[in-house]
Amino acid sequence: MAEQRGGRPISGSQRPTGGDKAIAGKKQYFRRKKLCRFCVDKIDDINYKDVRLLSSFISERGKITPRRISGVCAPHQRRLAESIKQARNIALVPFATTI
Repeated sequence: MAEQRGGRPISGSQRPTGGDKAIAGKKQYFRRKKLCRFCVDKIDDINYKDVRLLSSFISERGKITPRRISGVCAPHQRRLAESIKQARNIALVPFATTI
C-alpha cells in the first residue's frame, strides 16, 4: 500500500533512500576553512594604489573574484571591491583583458 500525502501516492523517485549509508563508505576529504587574508595580516585599509595586491583578486578576464573563492570576509570584500573600482577608474587596473 502506497503512502498518502495530499491525496496522491508518492512515486519511487520521491521516496527517501539510504543516501547517507552510501556516503559513509567513501573516504571524505577535510576541507580547511578559508581565512581572510586581510584579517590574518591585520590590514585595515586596502589601498587602491597597491596594484599587485588588487590584481591577485581579479580574474584573468578582469572580473573581481567572489568571496567564496577568494576567502575574504564580507567587510574586507566590500573595501576590496571599492578599491578595485577606484583603481580601474584611474587606469591602474584594466577593466577587461584585450582580446
